[in-house]
Amino acid sequence: MKTYWKNIEIGGADTPCLSVRLYQNETVSRTPPLILYLRGGSFQEQSGQCPELPVARALAETGAIVVEADYITPSNNEFPQAIDCAFEALNCLYNHRKQYGGAKSQLFVAGEEAGGNVAAGLALKARDRMPGELTGQILLSPMIDPMMATASFRNADSIGMRQRWADGWSHYLAKACGFFHPYAAPCQCTRLSKVAPALVFTAEDDPLRDETVNYADRLRDAGTFVRQHVFPAGEGWTELYRGGGGQWLPTVCTEFNDFIAELKH
Repeated sequence: MKTYWKNIEIGGADTPCLSVRLYQNETVSRTPPLILYLRGGSFQEQSGQCPELPVARALAETGAIVVEADYITPSNNEFPQAIDCAFEALNCLYNHRKQYGGAKSQLFVAGEEAGGNVAAGLALKARDRMPGELTGQILLSPMIDPMMATASFRNADSIGMRQRWADGWSHYLAKACGFFHPYAAPCQCTRLSKVAPALVFTAEDDPLRDETVNYADRLRDAGTFVRQHVFPAGEGWTELYRGGGGQWLPTVCTEFNDFIAELKH
């Protein structure tokens, strides 16, 4: 496994480069899946060039090529700049598939927690701006509900995240025209049809469980194919919010492989 940072051109001469970290196994197929990965951090991180992400590394070990985009530094973790930056990265990856994988490589967007919010919003924007080109979205406990009023969210204090998430939402939406914009808070979106298929993860003891499951249900109701996995309590899923992995990583990889297989049928 090799990982390294590089700068890529995402626009014209006047457009700043975007930093990305590539996770790539030593041996990949001719048309490996390409995954644009967006890290979490509760919209509180100051720089995206942080330690490696366990999920991104694990997905790369399945044979995918994972491109972690530093959407945080250029956007200051603010909406809409974060979505715009992520979309530029996705569009660049789509236009240069041969460089990273193959001309027929499937294209996915993935994200955890705050990055899951950006990934879900990006899937909506891709539906609107590049319809049919995004193969799927992988959402790991996406932080998508700024109201923070679900039943499961009452457990946020038990893992020390309630105030961090509240502060994160305030920062992310500080310059937004309203937090009901569908790209900013996907759970508020009223038009979910024709969105890319979704692979969704959460856990029974996850404070973001209810908003994650509710969003998955709404995607299904809109006709989107959804594969969902809810880990049992006690498997360490919430270490995701501290940049950690756990015994659940192999299951994430298995679910991803099964998700790809289902999309081919």
